[in-house]
Amino acid sequence: MILLPQLHSFGPIKYYPSLIFSSMKKNKESEAVLRIIDANLNRLREALRVVEEYFRFVDLSESAAIELKQARHSLEEIEKEYGPENLLSSRDVSTDPFASVNRPEETGRGSADEIVRGNFKRAQEASRVIEEYAKITEPAYLSERAKTIRFTLYTLEKLYGENIGHE
Repeated sequence: MILLPQLHSFGPIKYYPSLIFSSMKKNKESEAVLRIIDANLNRLREALRVVEEYFRFVDLSESAAIELKQARHSLEEIEKEYGPENLLSSRDVSTDPFASVNRPEETGRGSADEIVRGNFKRAQEASRVIEEYAKITEPAYLSERAKTIRFTLYTLEKLYGENIGHE
């Protein structure tokens, strides 16, 4: 079991819907950026939940599960900033060339450890994508929120790796 101090506080963020894309014209690029952010918010939420479930039901680490749950719930605040209706309107699964493709490493996992490690990486990558694309939207501090999540994941992954070999 991993016992953690609270690593980060994911408090509420202010809602400024009129500021989103104030520096970008509502055009094809801004729609594409929203689509990227939407896809990666979904990817990040899913991966956080997979890792959270491991800590909750396998490792029985309440502190790690709570930290992951807080990170997952903080995504709702990011979604509110962009506007759930804006994110949904940018979503177009039918034109996503990878929506119906499974890579071999996605279809076969050999252990719970592989699932956890894979989803840590998936979550870190998604939070980095959000961090980068949020830099060209308003308010820019959403990029910092994604960065905070990413570094929380790095810390939890390290603790996981250090503890998995001691069981």
